[in-house]
Amino acid sequence: MLLLTIVLQVLLADLTQRDIDRLLEQRGDAVISSTNSATSGSELVVPDYDLDVGIVVYDEAGAPVAGTASASVEDRYADLARSTSERWVAVGESYRLLATPFTTRSGASGVVVVGERLAPYEDAEHYSLLASFITGLLATAVVVLVAWWVAGRALRTVAVLEETAADWSEDDLGQRFGLGAPTNELTELASVLDGLLDKVTSAIRSEQRLTSELAHELRTPLTAVQGAADLALLREGLPDPVREDLRQIALEARRMASTITALLELARTEASVLPLSSIALADVVADVVAESASRPGVVVHVEVADQRVAVPREVARRALAPVLANALRHAASRVTVTAPLVDTGLVAVVIEDDGAGVGGDVTAVFEPGTTSGEGSGAGLGLALARRMARSVGGDVLLTSAGQPTRFEVRLPRA
Repeated sequence: MLLLTIVLQVLLADLTQRDIDRLLEQRGDAVISSTNSATSGSELVVPDYDLDVGIVVYDEAGAPVAGTASASVEDRYADLARSTSERWVAVGESYRLLATPFTTRSGASGVVVVGERLAPYEDAEHYSLLASFITGLLATAVVVLVAWWVAGRALRTVAVLEETAADWSEDDLGQRFGLGAPTNELTELASVLDGLLDKVTSAIRSEQRLTSELAHELRTPLTAVQGAADLALLREGLPDPVREDLRQIALEARRMASTITALLELARTEASVLPLSSIALADVVADVVAESASRPGVVVHVEVADQRVAVPREVARRALAPVLANALRHAASRVTVTAPLVDTGLVAVVIEDDGAGVGGDVTAVFEPGTTSGEGSGAGLGLALARRMARSVGGDVLLTSAGQPTRFEVRLPRA
């Protein structure tokens, strides 16, 4: 619109200039014609009916014969009185003058000088520029609004496809758009999203199947180990060291059974099952603290409010247990477990210890295989805890890497 306005103004200025020149030529020709008709001798006779304002006729000596000029340009008129050829003169931006020499049929010579004020034409150009500017702004605004509306309508369908695909990927892996062979951009996008959903579905189901199969295969030998340990504990006359070893075997077997149960829960987790799970957080925290291997000289202080979480029991235990075990392993003398009330739809279980803190790259503590500087553990506990929490819409975060070291296990509120 700016370029169009500039082009229009240039064209308008050129047309205005041509019109002024044509008008001056016509007025001069009219005076010359009437003078030629009225003059019969050596002296010029100029009829009054053709003498408009700004027209002056001079004789061959340069003396004015008829007409008057504006006082502001009299000197310029006088300069043109003895012109021997046609001359155009611009007096600033106020006047445009045309001097035309002529000779009548009777032999009398003279010069007619015609002038035209440019102010009315300049005003017209200014009004035209203003009108073009306002029209351009309005046209641009209309184009922007129309483009925004059209683009919004076109992209609204894309946004719906994106949101629908995101919902399906979380809640219903079997849904597809199914718009057929791609015939335009939207159907092609739907086809691509269907393909992505197929890949996501395949990956998730393969992971669930592998987890379920591994857990199932481990249950049988684990049940045998636990049963054998329990039966051995029933025998009379066992030495105390052997009995303690058997108790430890039975305890670790139960812990492993709990982990396997949690993995099975994770493999079977569906949106239709999770809302039915509601457990008391204090009970779960008490179980996890009771099962955790304590260290001499380390005190565990628990302060958990009476609230419930919408999480399967084993999933909640496996999300909390590795974090608490990590705190007990690194604490100097004290571990604190609290669950302050929050208003985000989540319950935050805060586990603090007074150990040396997390060194190195704090973002890597949840990566599988990452262990502490002491090299203890396989480095899978925190990664599994975060995965468990995220599977039900929660998370595990490291909120303080210094002293005290603070982890938050966030679980959905029931």
